[in-house]
Amino acid sequence: MDAQLKKGLLDICVLKVLERGESYGYKIISDLSPVIAVSESTLYPILKRLEATGQVSTYSREYGGRLRKYYLLTDYGRQKIKEFLSGTEEFDRIMKFLTEETT
Repeated sequence: MDAQLKKGLLDICVLKVLERGESYGYKIISDLSPVIAVSESTLYPILKRLEATGQVSTYSREYGGRLRKYYLLTDYGRQKIKEFLSGTEEFDRIMKFLTEETT
């Protein structure tokens, strides 16, 4: 998959995972792995950007003697998911155009 296209989709995929409930980095990667490959070095900048734009919030809690950072979807993050999904009709038209055979 094209890197630019994948980058845009990863943001919304991360938000969608968090729509299910709070989570942490490793779990987010695990939840996404059946759908799209993402590494830690890719995920954490995404999470940082989503936090900076107010789409996710964070808190830390001790787990196994270490602090674990948890991510939560904000109302603004929910709004961004809705906005993305409302634009999928255009994406469907583009995909149809790209995959139709020419004679």
